[in-house]
Amino acid sequence: MINSKRLFYASCFALITTAFSFSIRAGILPQLADAFDLSGQQLGFINSMWFLGFPIAMVLGGLFYHTLGPKKIMQFAFIAHTLGIILTIYSGGYTGLLVSTLFIGIGNGCTEAACNPMIADTYEGKAMNTHLNRFHMWFPGGIVVGSLVSKFMTDLNLGWQAQIWIIMIPTLIYAYLFWGQQFPKPKQEAVMSLKENLKAMLSPLYIFMIAAMALTAISEFGPQQWTSLILSSSGAQPMVILALVTGVMAVGRYFGGDMVHKLDQTGVLLGSAVIAALGIYLFSTQTGAMVYVAAFTFAVGVCYFWPNMIGFVAEKIPLSGAIGMSIIGAVGMFSTSIFQAIIGGWIDTSTAEQAAKGLTGTALELAAGQQTLTYMISFPVILIVLFTILYFWQRKSKVATA
Repeated sequence: MINSKRLFYASCFALITTAFSFSIRAGILPQLADAFDLSGQQLGFINSMWFLGFPIAMVLGGLFYHTLGPKKIMQFAFIAHTLGIILTIYSGGYTGLLVSTLFIGIGNGCTEAACNPMIADTYEGKAMNTHLNRFHMWFPGGIVVGSLVSKFMTDLNLGWQAQIWIIMIPTLIYAYLFWGQQFPKPKQEAVMSLKENLKAMLSPLYIFMIAAMALTAISEFGPQQWTSLILSSSGAQPMVILALVTGVMAVGRYFGGDMVHKLDQTGVLLGSAVIAALGIYLFSTQTGAMVYVAAFTFAVGVCYFWPNMIGFVAEKIPLSGAIGMSIIGAVGMFSTSIFQAIIGGWIDTSTAEQAAKGLTGTALELAAGQQTLTYMISFPVILIVLFTILYFWQRKSKVATA
């Protein structure tokens, strides 16, 4: 007999593992830089492995879900998570951190590939939508918890290795909850052939959304992943900022579904881009308590990016099928992976430029961090242009079909 509640709780803890790996690794970046004498660009490459492993596993897991089933995919996720955690602690340096972070990213991607369709196969109708929303709430929700745990342990001068061990707690919990359980069989429903899916994915609208997804993802994850390093000298607590951002996102996604459903998706995306640009601008210019205002503004801006991009593809390009939604998500993570090293390079360049002006110490770190954030404003600014085009494009399509 299928214990649907236990499977759902296990899925939530698996997503909490993903969230912990994101927030705690963001929190220990300064410690890793000091321990292994790493540059900003090297830290960027390490971060990129988290985002690179994710889409690889998500696409492959999505393609082979009906062949392997969620049980085997989650068993592989547990192995990848465990290896990633242990190898991180005993990495010994840059190369080891690259490999260990890739394993963690693969485990995270397997979690998404297995749990989303498993929940959809377990529940029907409204119950399915409710459980999927509550499942996805635990990524930003888990980041809140992980951020506060990282800050608490850092304040107590506990080493980065101890913080990485914390990620093992939800990993063991989800493994225990999944252990010995019967998993639901995939629903036998009609699906488009892969050839028809790919044909839909070659449409101008889907290709446009691919480009937009690359920028929405880095607009959301770029500032978050580098919070600790960039804002460490802003006069605000970096991990509290990360907790605030993800907390607002969790609440927004949990309670905002009806509001987003009533509004046009293109209008929501355009408004989100404007608010996200304002949030990053405030990050780049404000210090002290105003950084928390910037964090709130930024969170409101990026809150609905990811679910609305996926929802747009599902609603406006339905022939792309499940693989279309998997690819759009994978592109977001892959884009974030590519941009990590670029952002790290921006930090190095900004630091050198500000040092040449005679700045040192905290003043140097603050100026370099804010200059890097000014570069990141370009992501949502480009999105404002793209989503304005999309808004009128879709409006024209509605008029044509009316």
